[in-house]
Amino acid sequence: MTTVCTVGLAVLDLVMTVDALPRDARKHFADSAAVTGGGPAANAAVTVARLGGSARFVGCVGDDPIGGLIVHDLVVERVDTDDVVVVVGAPSPVSSVLVLPDGARAIVNHTDPRLHESEPGPLPRADAYLADVRWPLGAVAAMEAAHAAAVPGVLDLDRSSAPIPPAAVRRASHVVASIDALDHTDPAEALADLGGRTDGWVGVTLGSDGVAWLDGGTVQHLRPPPIEVVDTLAAGDVFHGAFALALAEGRPEPAALRFATAAAAAKCTMAGGRAGIPDRHTVDELEARPWG
Repeated sequence: MTTVCTVGLAVLDLVMTVDALPRDARKHFADSAAVTGGGPAANAAVTVARLGGSARFVGCVGDDPIGGLIVHDLVVERVDTDDVVVVVGAPSPVSSVLVLPDGARAIVNHTDPRLHESEPGPLPRADAYLADVRWPLGAVAAMEAAHAAAVPGVLDLDRSSAPIPPAAVRRASHVVASIDALDHTDPAEALADLGGRTDGWVGVTLGSDGVAWLDGGTVQHLRPPPIEVVDTLAAGDVFHGAFALALAEGRPEPAALRFATAAAAAKCTMAGGRAGIPDRHTVDELEARPWG
């Protein structure tokens, strides 16, 4: 079974569906609420497991009940958590997520900086490594492990309260950034910016416009399949997890991107963040349709 090790953030999400974002300081009411696991690297690990891969997650939680819930939820999803670090005296990461009727969402996260002050221990062996940038030292370690093992090292470069680690960007074999994390609106400019930071393969996710990447200096673009959007929460995490798994399975980048785009699109058709992560059959079926 193909193994992907994901390194980075795991959180507990309180997800509420609302008609509109609050605009004033008074009591507001949600249409529904759910408590679930979240975090880019953790959701990517769940994605790998649901798509038929072997997932190992490395991250940090506090020594509190929330940390226990975060780890338990990953274990239920068949994710190996043997290398999760429990930090004494620090609270576990939490997020409040508001989901709008069109599927868009707003997220407020709190992650105590003490959680990510130390480097991880030796990472488990894997066929690919994926890291978000919420744990900078973990991201560097993951990309170094991938380089040493000569396997794909995928860096999920998104907006973060922590500084983006240049060493991880340089060492990654594949860097996929959200376009707003690069403060650009034009994909070509975003790719040029990203390409100037690394010798690896670079791509940018464009939300509902799909993904763009550089192929021999030429910008390529893949739009997602037509779908009815229900909830976009965790779609980016699903994309990165599916992309890393596809690379680990030996697919070339264009095929891996199509698989990842289908996975993210399938997620958007289902309510919930982690609850809506699709299985392999659903993704294969959507990927086989004529689109793009």
